[in-house]
Amino acid sequence: MVGYDPKADNRNISNLEVAVAGSVSGLVTRVLISPLDVIKIRFQFLSFEVLTELVHRASVRDARDFSVHFLCGGLSACVATLAVHPVDVLRTRFAAQGEPRVYNTLRDAVVTMYRNEGPLVFYKGLNPTLIAIFPYAGFQFSIYSSLKRAYEWALPAEGKKNGNFKNLLCGSGAGVISKTLTYPLDLFKKRLQVGGFEQARASFGQVRSYKGLLDCAGQVLREEGTQGCFKGLSPSLLKAALSTGLVFFWYELFCNFFHHMRKADS
Repeated sequence: MVGYDPKADNRNISNLEVAVAGSVSGLVTRVLISPLDVIKIRFQFLSFEVLTELVHRASVRDARDFSVHFLCGGLSACVATLAVHPVDVLRTRFAAQGEPRVYNTLRDAVVTMYRNEGPLVFYKGLNPTLIAIFPYAGFQFSIYSSLKRAYEWALPAEGKKNGNFKNLLCGSGAGVISKTLTYPLDLFKKRLQVGGFEQARASFGQVRSYKGLLDCAGQVLREEGTQGCFKGLSPSLLKAALSTGLVFFWYELFCNFFHHMRKADS
C-alpha cells in the first residue's frame, strides 16, 4: 500500500529504502515511457510516505483516508516540483523551439535564458504548475488508494492473488482520472513557460503572449473555447495511464521486495 498504513502486514522499511523504491520505480518507468522526472518521483514518494506517517502518529485522521492521501499527495508533489521546475522549463523550451534552433545544448540554453531573461526565467509558469500539481498528485494518490480498496471489495480473492496487476490497473485509472481533472492547468503552464520565446516559434504560425495565469486562461477560453483547454488531452491520457500505472506498480513491487528481504533476514 502506498502511504503509511499501520495495518499493512507490519511492513517495516526505512526511509532510505522508500527513497530507493521511489527512485527505481521512477527510473524503470521513465526508461519505458520517457527518460524524465526521476528525481521528482523520488522526492514525491519519500515526502508522501513521511507525511502520511506524521498524520498517523499525530492521530489526526486515519492515514488511509481519501482526504489525507489527497492533502499529503499534493504537498509532496509541490516539494518535488520546487526542486525540479527549472529542468521542466528547459525541457519545455527545447520541445517548443522551431527552426532555426535557438538552443543547441543544455549549457547554451541555460546561459542564453539567464542572460536574456534573468534568473526568474527558470521559474516561469511556477504558479500554475503548483496550482495544477497539488490536485493532480492529490487525486493520483487518493484515487489510487480508493481504486485499490474498490478492487479488493469487488474481487477479494483476485485482489490477494493478482496484486501486481491490481496495482498496475488502479495506478493507470488514477493517472487517467487525475490528468483529465487537471489538464487545463497543465496546458496553461506550458503556454506560460514558452513566453518570451516567441521568435523561436514564429514558424509555427500564430504566436500568443500572456501576462499571467488569468490572462492565459481568459485568452484560451475567448479564442479557442472550452475545447481549447483540453488540446492534446488524448496523448496525455495515454502517457498518464502508462506512466502512473507503471510507477505505482514498480514502487509497490520494490517496497514489497525490501519488506520480504527484511523478514527473511530476521
